Amino acid sequence: MSKNLLVTFKLDQLGEPREYRPPADRVLEGDIVCRSWDVDSAKDGKVRAGVFESTPGVNRSIKGDTWEFCLILSGVAEITEDGQPPVTYRAGDCFIMKPGYTGTWRTLETVRKVWVTA
Repeated sequence: MSKNLLVTFKLDQLGEPREYRPPADRVLEGDIVCRSWDVDSAKDGKVRAGVFESTPGVNRSIKGDTWEFCLILSGVAEITEDGQPPVTYRAGDCFIMKPGYTGTWRTLETVRKVWVTA
């Protein structure tokens, strides 16, 4: 993590990602592979920022106590909060998932996003 107070996201120099799959009990469809790059953190890790990528599929999304800001860099995702209509997000779109959010995340085309959690 950077010691500088101004941190630039160097999207073409992220390094090696942490690769993983969502918990099996949350996968509803597909063989999802996720990659994540941590860019920076603050406040003893309570605020974090990075880049995330997911291959197509459908999974349950549960935020718990986490607040998350997302900016879609590429791909297409359809996100449906429980009890609400689906919303489609594409490159350039941004949104926030608040603590307590539950729903589904349907990746239609491999998605890459910038995220900030608190």
